[in-house]
Amino acid sequence: MTALGRNTIGEGARLFEPITLGFPSREYLGSTDFPGVTLGRNATVRSGTVIYCEVVAGDDFQTGHNVLVREKTRIGDRVSIGTNTICEGHCWIGSDVSIQSMAFIPTNTEIGDRVFIGPHVVLTNDRYPPTGIGGLAGPVIGKGAAIGANATVLPGVRIGDGALVAAGSVVTRDVPPGMLAVGNPARFRPRPVPEVRR
Repeated sequence: MTALGRNTIGEGARLFEPITLGFPSREYLGSTDFPGVTLGRNATVRSGTVIYCEVVAGDDFQTGHNVLVREKTRIGDRVSIGTNTICEGHCWIGSDVSIQSMAFIPTNTEIGDRVFIGPHVVLTNDRYPPTGIGGLAGPVIGKGAAIGANATVLPGVRIGDGALVAAGSVVTRDVPPGMLAVGNPARFRPRPVPEVRR
């Protein structure tokens, strides 16, 4: 393990080499004494993972292979981040969140509790790249929301609590709580009600 900065690893952690904990952000490049990573109990960090400094993850955190989590990200309990996923930092991720493989989570994204993000989902934060007009505003994903595979969510869009985004959709405006967003650009429909089996 390559450990940089002051790292705190909770008991029961399983760390599979090679991994890097506490990689310095720009402000700490060249420093030897800076805040590293804090991992709660029973973390599982798989090979190829790089976690930058000032990341705090709760209990039962796990990564797939080759995951990148950038600086100043806060992660709750029981969060799983899938293989080859990139989280660009300064993000807030709640508890009981599942982020599937090859997702992209940009700077300044907020993800609520019990959220599912499917494989290859792309969240964006720059409305007029590369001009920087308007700053970087990541999406806000409400509690209990789910985003299907290959969906794209534009900067600053809010996905309401319990909303669903269908696979392959492009979400250009806020999705009301409990609704289904489907298509390109996404249009809203009532969320399907699961069948009750007897």
